[in-house]
Amino acid sequence: MKHLRMLLLLAPVMLLGACAANHARAQRDQAHLAAVHAAAGKPVGSFNYMMSTLYSWEPLSENELLIYTRPDKAWLLNVGLCQELPYTTAIGLTSHVGQVSSGLDSVIVHGGNFPCHIQEIRPVDVKLLKQKMEQRSGGKVVPEPGKQTEGQ
Repeated sequence: MKHLRMLLLLAPVMLLGACAANHARAQRDQAHLAAVHAAAGKPVGSFNYMMSTLYSWEPLSENELLIYTRPDKAWLLNVGLCQELPYTTAIGLTSHVGQVSSGLDSVIVHGGNFPCHIQEIRPVDVKLLKQKMEQRSGGKVVPEPGKQTEGQ
Protein backbone atom coordinates (compact mmCIF):
# COMPACT_ATOMS: atom_id res chain seq x y z
CA MET A 1 0.00 0.00 0.00
CA LYS A 2 2.86 2.33 0.82
CA HIS A 3 4.39 1.75 -2.63
CA LEU A 4 1.06 2.44 -4.30
CA ARG A 5 0.77 5.81 -2.56
CA MET A 6 4.33 6.68 -3.58
CA LEU A 7 3.55 5.73 -7.18
CA LEU A 8 0.38 7.82 -7.17
CA LEU A 9 2.35 10.80 -5.87
CA LEU A 10 5.14 10.39 -8.43
CA ALA A 11 2.92 9.79 -11.47
CA PRO A 12 1.88 13.45 -11.92
CA VAL A 13 5.49 14.62 -11.49
CA MET A 14 6.67 12.12 -14.12
CA LEU A 15 3.88 13.17 -16.46
CA LEU A 16 4.81 16.85 -16.10
CA GLY A 17 8.44 16.00 -16.79
CA ALA A 18 7.49 14.12 -19.95
CA CYS A 19 5.32 17.01 -21.13
CA ALA A 20 8.14 19.48 -20.55
CA ALA A 21 10.58 17.27 -22.47
CA ASN A 22 8.14 16.94 -25.38
CA HIS A 23 7.61 20.71 -25.42
CA ALA A 24 11.36 21.36 -25.44
CA ARG A 25 11.85 18.89 -28.29
CA ALA A 26 9.02 20.47 -30.29
CA GLN A 27 10.63 23.89 -29.82
CA ARG A 28 14.02 22.52 -30.99
CA ASP A 29 12.39 20.89 -34.02
CA GLN A 30 10.59 24.14 -34.92
CA ALA A 31 13.82 26.13 -34.56
CA HIS A 32 15.67 23.64 -36.78
CA LEU A 33 12.92 23.75 -39.41
CA ALA A 34 12.93 27.56 -39.36
CA ALA A 35 16.72 27.57 -39.79
CA VAL A 36 16.52 25.17 -42.75
CA HIS A 37 13.82 27.28 -44.41
CA ALA A 38 15.84 30.46 -43.83
CA ALA A 39 18.93 28.87 -45.41
CA ALA A 40 17.04 27.45 -48.40
CA GLY A 41 17.22 29.30 -51.68
CA LYS A 42 14.72 29.63 -54.51
CA PRO A 43 13.36 26.44 -56.11
CA VAL A 44 15.46 24.79 -58.82
CA GLY A 45 14.45 22.14 -61.33
CA SER A 46 17.08 19.51 -60.47
CA PHE A 47 20.44 18.69 -58.91
CA ASN A 48 23.33 16.40 -59.86
CA TYR A 49 23.13 13.01 -58.19
CA MET A 50 24.79 9.65 -58.38
CA MET A 51 23.70 6.91 -56.00
CA SER A 52 27.06 7.08 -54.23
CA THR A 53 26.65 10.79 -53.46
CA LEU A 54 23.93 10.58 -50.79
CA TYR A 55 26.03 11.68 -47.82
CA SER A 56 23.24 12.12 -45.26
CA TRP A 57 19.53 12.81 -44.99
CA GLU A 58 17.07 14.04 -42.42
CA PRO A 59 13.27 13.94 -42.52
CA LEU A 60 11.89 17.29 -41.36
CA SER A 61 8.19 16.41 -41.55
CA GLU A 62 5.78 14.26 -43.53
CA ASN A 63 6.42 16.42 -46.57
CA GLU A 64 9.96 17.76 -46.29
CA LEU A 65 13.34 16.10 -46.41
CA LEU A 66 16.84 17.54 -46.10
CA ILE A 67 19.34 15.74 -48.35
CA TYR A 68 23.11 16.19 -48.12
CA THR A 69 25.01 15.10 -51.22
CA ARG A 70 28.27 16.23 -49.56
CA PRO A 71 28.97 17.66 -46.12
CA ASP A 72 28.80 21.16 -47.66
CA LYS A 73 26.00 20.58 -50.23
CA ALA A 74 22.36 20.17 -49.20
CA TRP A 75 18.91 20.22 -50.79
CA LEU A 76 15.48 20.73 -49.26
CA LEU A 77 12.96 18.45 -50.97
CA ASN A 78 9.20 18.92 -50.74
CA VAL A 79 7.55 15.56 -51.41
CA GLY A 80 3.90 16.30 -50.69
CA LEU A 81 2.36 14.00 -48.11
CA CYS A 82 4.69 11.09 -47.35
CA GLN A 83 3.45 9.63 -44.06
CA GLU A 84 6.25 7.08 -43.63
CA LEU A 85 9.03 9.64 -44.08
CA PRO A 86 9.49 10.69 -40.42
CA TYR A 87 9.78 7.06 -39.30
CA THR A 88 11.86 5.36 -41.98
CA THR A 89 15.35 4.01 -41.45
CA ALA A 90 16.42 4.14 -45.10
CA ILE A 91 15.59 6.03 -48.26
CA GLY A 92 16.48 6.00 -51.92
CA LEU A 93 16.18 8.57 -54.67
CA THR A 94 15.20 7.97 -58.25
CA SER A 95 17.25 9.82 -60.82
CA HIS A 96 17.56 10.10 -64.56
CA VAL A 97 20.87 10.60 -66.33
CA GLY A 98 22.58 11.70 -63.11
CA GLN A 99 19.91 14.26 -62.17
CA VAL A 100 17.16 14.31 -59.54
CA SER A 101 14.36 16.46 -60.92
CA SER A 102 11.24 17.92 -59.36
CA GLY A 103 8.05 16.65 -60.95
CA LEU A 104 9.86 13.60 -62.34
CA ASP A 105 11.72 11.85 -59.54
CA SER A 106 10.77 10.43 -56.16
CA VAL A 107 12.00 9.58 -52.71
CA ILE A 108 11.64 5.86 -52.05
CA VAL A 109 10.92 5.22 -48.38
CA HIS A 110 12.07 1.87 -47.01
CA GLY A 111 8.98 -0.12 -46.14
CA GLY A 112 6.70 2.48 -47.71
CA ASN A 113 3.87 1.54 -50.01
CA PHE A 114 4.24 4.35 -52.54
CA PRO A 115 7.05 6.57 -53.81
CA CYS A 116 7.00 10.14 -52.53
CA HIS A 117 7.09 12.38 -55.61
CA ILE A 118 9.45 15.34 -55.42
CA GLN A 119 7.40 18.48 -55.94
CA GLU A 120 10.06 21.09 -55.20
CA ILE A 121 13.84 21.24 -54.79
CA ARG A 122 15.57 24.13 -53.02
CA PRO A 123 19.34 24.42 -52.53
CA VAL A 124 20.36 24.94 -48.92
CA ASP A 125 23.26 27.20 -47.94
CA VAL A 126 24.90 24.80 -45.47
CA LYS A 127 27.22 27.45 -44.06
CA LEU A 128 24.25 29.73 -43.32
CA LEU A 129 22.29 26.79 -41.86
CA LYS A 130 25.14 25.98 -39.48
CA GLN A 131 25.38 29.63 -38.43
CA LYS A 132 21.65 29.84 -37.74
CA MET A 133 21.66 26.60 -35.76
CA GLU A 134 24.69 27.69 -33.74
CA GLN A 135 22.96 30.99 -32.95
CA ARG A 136 19.85 29.18 -31.76
CA SER A 137 21.49 26.36 -29.83
CA GLY A 138 25.00 27.51 -29.07
CA GLY A 139 26.21 24.17 -30.43
CA LYS A 140 27.89 22.98 -33.59
CA VAL A 141 25.77 21.41 -36.31
CA VAL A 142 27.43 18.91 -38.64
CA PRO A 143 25.56 16.38 -40.78
CA GLU A 144 26.44 12.83 -39.88
CA PRO A 145 27.01 10.21 -42.52
CA GLY A 146 25.71 6.78 -41.92
CA LYS A 147 21.99 6.40 -42.38
CA GLN A 148 21.83 3.45 -44.70
CA THR A 149 20.35 4.36 -48.04
CA GLU A 150 18.82 2.40 -50.87
CA GLY A 151 19.78 3.66 -54.31
CA GLN A 152 17.28 3.62 -57.15
